[in-house]
Amino acid sequence: MKAIVFSTFGDADVLQLEEVPAPDVRPHDLLVRVHAAGVNRADLTHRRGGYGRADFGDSTLMGLEIAGEVIEIGSEVEGYHIGDRVMGVVGGGGYAEIARIDWRMAMPIPVGLDYVHAAAIPEVFITAHEALLHLGRLRRGDAVLVHAAAGGVGSAVVQLARATGATVFATTAASKREAVLQIGADHVIDYRNEDFAEIVAAYTEKRGVDVVIDFVGVPYFQKNIASLANGGRLVQVGLLGGGGEIKVELAQILYRHLQIIGTVMKSRTQAEKQAMTRRFREHWLDHFNAGTSLKSIIDSTFPLMHAPDAHRRMESAENVGKIVLTT
Repeated sequence: MKAIVFSTFGDADVLQLEEVPAPDVRPHDLLVRVHAAGVNRADLTHRRGGYGRADFGDSTLMGLEIAGEVIEIGSEVEGYHIGDRVMGVVGGGGYAEIARIDWRMAMPIPVGLDYVHAAAIPEVFITAHEALLHLGRLRRGDAVLVHAAAGGVGSAVVQLARATGATVFATTAASKREAVLQIGADHVIDYRNEDFAEIVAAYTEKRGVDVVIDFVGVPYFQKNIASLANGGRLVQVGLLGGGGEIKVELAQILYRHLQIIGTVMKSRTQAEKQAMTRRFREHWLDHFNAGTSLKSIIDSTFPLMHAPDAHRRMESAENVGKIVLTT
């Protein structure tokens, strides 16, 4: 099979399409003919050497989410058959013509959804559900502040918050304002030229929001705390702006009953990842059927051989929604 490999760490040019052996099928695996694979920021970290030559459980190859057709089934698999259309999060191996996935991490592709849109769902929407609803405990009538709202996970968070019945504040670049409004935000804040804490205070009459979903880190921490209502939850999903030391006034946490929660899918145990997948599937999967409330937002698609261009697109920070590779 053909797959993307890289012999050295570095910029996007290190990615090469080469012939490699197809993966063996373990008892709990589905072997999938990959039709589309999502591109994630973790892939950039992988390419640059941030994870070393790690085996994430399914493969040492790059790629964390796939959509395709089942071509072989392990002896312990339940509920799937050859020919089924599936999507899901993999422990590496997505940037290839064939990948294996633990059947407990797989999900059937909703009716009417093509492979490109299916590949854009698993990583971002599972992460979004975990952060927003399972950890952030967002409820109808709450208010939420979503940072990096035009990105893959950010746009998924906005949609889930809207579908839950929350008021959505979202930060993004001014050029992406209309796109984020279309996704479902109520108030879009230009992070370069506006103070999100001041705007949240003004629109909530200084009450604040119930949940903050942040991908940025240190530069936003103080204003995130200031933006929370009493009893509010800050869920830290990423560290795009840095993960160094922060200062926090413990009295604010104590007397305002605040919670600070971190979540990263990659470092979870396999059992925890399966539980995350199951929670998302039970709550939201039917909402992706054709004509229903949720949809994957596609920024662009690239053939597998053009994976370097897909990475450059993500590095440009100009994308709105997901970047997807096709095979």
